[in-house]
Amino acid sequence: MKVRILAALSLSAAVIGCASGGLTGEGAGRQISQGAAQTAAQQHPKIIEEFGGAETGARGAYVTTVGRKVAAQSGVQGGGNGAYTITTLNSPVLNAFAVPGGYVYITRQLLSLMDDEAELASVLGHEVGHIAADHSKQRSNRSQLSQIVSVLAGVVTGSSEVAQIANQISTGLVLSYSRSQEFEADDLGIRYMAGAGYDPAASPSLLRSLGEATSLDTRVSGGPDERAIPSWARTHPLSADRVTRATQRASQSGMSGRGARNRDAFLAQIDGMLVDDDPAQGVVEGRNFFHPDLRLRFTVPNGYGIQNGTRAVTISGSNGQAMFAGGRYSGDLGSYIAQVFRGLGGQSQINFAQPRGTTVNGIPAAYSTARVATQQGQLDVTVFAYQWDVNTAYHFVTLTRAGSGLGPFSSLVSSTARLSASEESAIRPRVIDVVTVRPGDTVQSLASRMAYNDLKLERFLVLNSLASNSQLRAGDKVKIVVYGNRA
Repeated sequence: MKVRILAALSLSAAVIGCASGGLTGEGAGRQISQGAAQTAAQQHPKIIEEFGGAETGARGAYVTTVGRKVAAQSGVQGGGNGAYTITTLNSPVLNAFAVPGGYVYITRQLLSLMDDEAELASVLGHEVGHIAADHSKQRSNRSQLSQIVSVLAGVVTGSSEVAQIANQISTGLVLSYSRSQEFEADDLGIRYMAGAGYDPAASPSLLRSLGEATSLDTRVSGGPDERAIPSWARTHPLSADRVTRATQRASQSGMSGRGARNRDAFLAQIDGMLVDDDPAQGVVEGRNFFHPDLRLRFTVPNGYGIQNGTRAVTISGSNGQAMFAGGRYSGDLGSYIAQVFRGLGGQSQINFAQPRGTTVNGIPAAYSTARVATQQGQLDVTVFAYQWDVNTAYHFVTLTRAGSGLGPFSSLVSSTARLSASEESAIRPRVIDVVTVRPGDTVQSLASRMAYNDLKLERFLVLNSLASNSQLRAGDKVKIVVYGNRA
């Protein structure tokens, strides 16, 4: 969370992807429609802002070059030049997606999982394939909420804009492609990357790595929370048969094992790249959220997932959802809470109880709960606000079953506290360090250098697509994650 806001941000389905088609013409003469391109261009700054900014230096230019090289094989006019806009996002979530109008996005976190340029080409080719096949036109106009949003948040009626919280919790409505469309995008991506001279075997190897990363995230979190189901895996379902099928298609291309991998060039680009959370936006460590710049912390309940966004932090579980954000404080927490409710209600007024004052870890606080009607019953919406300084307040908005009030989030709101100077200074970014294997190095010895407190070996193996019995050769290059310096 970097930006202080007062009301929930709603990143609508229109931002993540238009329901209308994006191509005109047939065959090799196809063009990206001017209307779709204009809409995508208008949405582009919003997407960049929501995902923490864009890579504008050499790394971003490198990704764009690879993407255009692959897109040139798509049969869309200008595919190798300006028809596609390819952006690397400063996001700690494994994700890649495409927007009708020729816009393709990939996160730095997904880059960190890759082993070479060919794997990058496979992902970009897949996304270009969705655009070239005009899957948005074939897709149902009704997008689906991500798996992270439970029925509690999904049933809010259109008469109340409390549904904005649901959008924020799910980090926006996500695209829903059919199984056949995903397979077609795989096939097209393999065709494009092979045509561009890359080894198409990188496609199944990247899919396999994503599966391993998903399993590791589940183990790290102790359950299926937000980080255990990467966005890229949610919008592009992974399965063993999909990997097998991609392997077969790569073999049928005649280029498997023969095309370029460009491992050294790729590793040189991601060496020193930030991974996981950017401390400027706050850091998630297990169930804890720390923000060194804002000097605050809180702990989510057991069994709840936490995701740090640019504008807010969201917490999700089977018995409710919550969002943490902030805004300007004018001297009265009651007025602040009323303003939050007004922002949530939009055109519909939310009737809430008179706020009650309290103190949390020495911080003045107040809270109020409202009952909101939904399609399947009622929800309790609670706003719990803290006076942080003379000009700033922060707050949680929680959604629980009617009658629950704060319910499972009582411990959450009670855990909010100020960071000490020593705690703040101890928070450092994690970065990729590409190292050359020396004689005597093993996966175990290199893994011991990983900047984590747990599962160092497992993290190292997934990061480098290695097995526990893999033998390293002197001179090989591998990735490790180390602590960097705060800017």
